[in-house]
Amino acid sequence: MTQPKRALVIGAGFGGLALAIRLQAGGYQTTLLEKRDKPGGRAYVYEDKGFTFDAGPTVITDPSALEELFTLADRRLSDYVELLPVTPFYRLCWEDAPAFDYVNDQESLDRQIAERNPKDVEGYRRFLDYSKAVFEEGYRKLGAVPFLSFRDMLSAGPQLARLQAWRSVYSMVSKFIEDPHLRQAFSFHSLLVGGNPFATSSIYTLIHALERQWGVWFPKGGTGALVQGMVKLFEDLGGRLELNAEVARIETEGDRVSGVTLGDGRHFPTDTLASNADVMHTYAKLLGEHTRGAGQAKSLSRKRFSMSLFVIYFGLDKPSQGLEHHTVCFGPRYKELIDEIFNAETLADDFSLYLHSPCVTDPSLAPEGCSAHYVLAPVPHLGKAKIDWETQGPIYRDRILDYLERHYIPGLREHLVTCRHFTPLDFREELNAHLGSAFSLEPILTQSAWFRPHNRDAKIGNLYMVGAGTHPGAGVPGVIGSAKATAGLMLERLNDGTPQ
Repeated sequence: MTQPKRALVIGAGFGGLALAIRLQAGGYQTTLLEKRDKPGGRAYVYEDKGFTFDAGPTVITDPSALEELFTLADRRLSDYVELLPVTPFYRLCWEDAPAFDYVNDQESLDRQIAERNPKDVEGYRRFLDYSKAVFEEGYRKLGAVPFLSFRDMLSAGPQLARLQAWRSVYSMVSKFIEDPHLRQAFSFHSLLVGGNPFATSSIYTLIHALERQWGVWFPKGGTGALVQGMVKLFEDLGGRLELNAEVARIETEGDRVSGVTLGDGRHFPTDTLASNADVMHTYAKLLGEHTRGAGQAKSLSRKRFSMSLFVIYFGLDKPSQGLEHHTVCFGPRYKELIDEIFNAETLADDFSLYLHSPCVTDPSLAPEGCSAHYVLAPVPHLGKAKIDWETQGPIYRDRILDYLERHYIPGLREHLVTCRHFTPLDFREELNAHLGSAFSLEPILTQSAWFRPHNRDAKIGNLYMVGAGTHPGAGVPGVIGSAKATAGLMLERLNDGTPQ
């Protein structure tokens, strides 16, 4: 009896899990290797004093991409995890203007927009039409298509040109909308995938249409419950998950991957391998002894990487009164602050914040009468600003908590039960993220599609990439899409008998 082909996937983040499911369902005997004691990657879960904290992504915007994973395995997503609708999607707040509830209700949006600038009602409609057109081209048609040759890029070129992909997100929003606060409301989304709204391609305005198409969802039990549902599906299909399994080295024979060696000395042979680890870590460290690894690492070192994040997880012994599930707290500056986050060598004096209060939707994430929260601030990555986070972290934490208490959560300090923070240093050490970047390569036009590290390596034919560092990019829909693109390439070789 012929033995099934073996596949290894490094890293159990959303991209690695989605790929492992597709490979196992498609005929590979798949083993998933995870460095940490729990799966999830950036979607790790912390638990303390009865509180549950999702470490990373909290917004599910394309449930159909997740449903597809379960359907191809003849299962149903709803049998593994329950998705709860979130409304408003976000409450957007400023110090000098009324709040804006971003909802999936055209009448409500029109009314709120008209209160700010009546002319922007029609402008928003035209912006939404543009966003839908980009969504069709950039997400539905190209989101899961691997760009392995420049010809692939050229074939997409006319559509990208027609959609003015060279313009920035903010520039395109401003073409349709006049009010300065509304320009922020409809351009901040690129920050959710590591992009500067003033530099990121206008293609990323598709996020707006994506949210309007499917809504915003939150898994009951937290994002970690979705991770556990995907792990259960993978294991139900016969896949194997190894935790506390940090890969030290990818082994090669010539220009072929033969297996991996773990830090504890264990060896896993394989026919094919995909890495959901950070792309720079994969090439520079795991493949560093091969000329391909060294060469790619040198090339990647010249790329632009996304900003990092400073995140605080805190639990309160009172409910989430007066808050929505997601609150975007804009600071007094927008363009100037974003410019400092991406380009300055120091930490800005002000900040904009993203406040996540999941107990508004799912009270089970905290003890009765209590509430779990996290708040993040975009900050420069370690290659831009030489900040001593060991010293500055507690100071920055206190500044942010003081600000929240002053503007959003009265009595925060008095009701604080538990608190921890995660800095760019932790992104580097815990997640092996190059420069502590939170989203891998910055999603500018010249680092998108074919210009990103490819889903299949050009020299080592059985080495593949999945996750934020390859096409199409960061964010949960992005990395799920990367898994579809990468799995297609790997299963094509399995099914047509091409040597792995």
